[in-house]
Amino acid sequence: MEETKVVDVQALINARPFSRYQWLVFAMCFVIVLMDGFDTAAIGFIAPSLVGEWHLSRAALAPVLSAALFGLACGALLSGPLADRWGRRGVLIAAVFIFGVACLASGQASDLTSLTALRFVTGVGLGAAMPNAVTLMSEFCPNGRRATIVNLMFCGFPLGAALGGFLAAWMIPHFGWRSVLHFGGAVPLLLAVVLVLALPESIQYMVSKQKPVERIRKVLTRIAPHVAAAETFVMRETAGPEAGSGGARIVLSRTHVFGSLMLWLCYFMGLVIFYGLINWMPVLLKDAGLSPQRAALISALFPLGGAGTVLCGMLMDRFNPNGVVAGAYALGAVSVYAIGQAVGNLGWLVCAVFVAGALVNTAQASMPALAAAFYPTSGRGTGVAWMLGVGRFGGIAGSFLVAELSRQQMSLPGIFTVVAMAGAASCVALLLKQVASPRATTEVADTQPLAH
Repeated sequence: MEETKVVDVQALINARPFSRYQWLVFAMCFVIVLMDGFDTAAIGFIAPSLVGEWHLSRAALAPVLSAALFGLACGALLSGPLADRWGRRGVLIAAVFIFGVACLASGQASDLTSLTALRFVTGVGLGAAMPNAVTLMSEFCPNGRRATIVNLMFCGFPLGAALGGFLAAWMIPHFGWRSVLHFGGAVPLLLAVVLVLALPESIQYMVSKQKPVERIRKVLTRIAPHVAAAETFVMRETAGPEAGSGGARIVLSRTHVFGSLMLWLCYFMGLVIFYGLINWMPVLLKDAGLSPQRAALISALFPLGGAGTVLCGMLMDRFNPNGVVAGAYALGAVSVYAIGQAVGNLGWLVCAVFVAGALVNTAQASMPALAAAFYPTSGRGTGVAWMLGVGRFGGIAGSFLVAELSRQQMSLPGIFTVVAMAGAASCVALLLKQVASPRATTEVADTQPLAH
């Protein structure tokens, strides 16, 4: 084979089968997202035990349930520009280390104040980890399979949240609620060591920042050994008027600002549903007459939806991605409403929780891939991170919304009806984005090289 001196990195990735090395990157990012989901949801599953051991009211739980969400927002908003400036790898490793240490320390908390503070720090690490894992993974994917692979990786989040419920149901009776947090801290610390040894920097990022050819070649030859003699690496993207700007300027540019706002609104409303239910469903179902263990097990069904997420990614790669995700949100809203109508019938309740969780999580897990495709490389880290960061305030709003509705003694069907309205709002936001930005601005085109 004739050796290639000039290599277009994305064209090379598009032309080759997904390599073992890319699957290794996928595996590391998947575990990061898995533990992100576990640690994010863990506090909701230990909440009933906290109420009993520390003699707390349900209203008193709201700050500790929301502390990590504030941290998630801060971590995401800060990490995106850092990743676009300094690289995805270093920010990602630091984030995993931070949330591992803080979660481990949370298991030693002796009062609500210290637990709340530690959950905030945990959230900062979690919030920085998720968008950088998505961005890094998306930049190792071929264009035609990006949504499928990123969605498959993002399945780790709901699976991790569900794992938290199942482990909590087993661990708390045997070892106490602190054991759940100890587990959620120890695993990320071990993972951080693996990342230091094996996680590469994004090839696209290195090319866009004109990093040394030797560094780029070292990573790319793990995917395509025949490029070992390449002398120049280039990347071609459709350039807008904001080309060469920083990540924040790209996200807020005239080309992208409306789409950014709609992505933020959509993700915000999706997290109103997710965190409102993941944090409060165990308590609500317990109040409806279920035992704490059964309430935890049924609630753990809500985060499950991995198969739907992969299918949604495949549909996004073949059809209009905005329309596909909007449809999932619309169906999710109907299913959340159905949960409130099924309370009192255990069989229907189990089905409703599972179906609603599958649809809502399918839609929500597809959003990072949608955002990654919307922004160019120089703004992708900021774009994905800011969508996740702004959206986290939806999680905060969802937690306080359900707490307030419960305090007002609204019926369970009424609570689920209000929460379901957020899904309808997400659907509308994506349809508006499609009308305003019918084509992603990151399509590959024959333009000048961005870096070498």
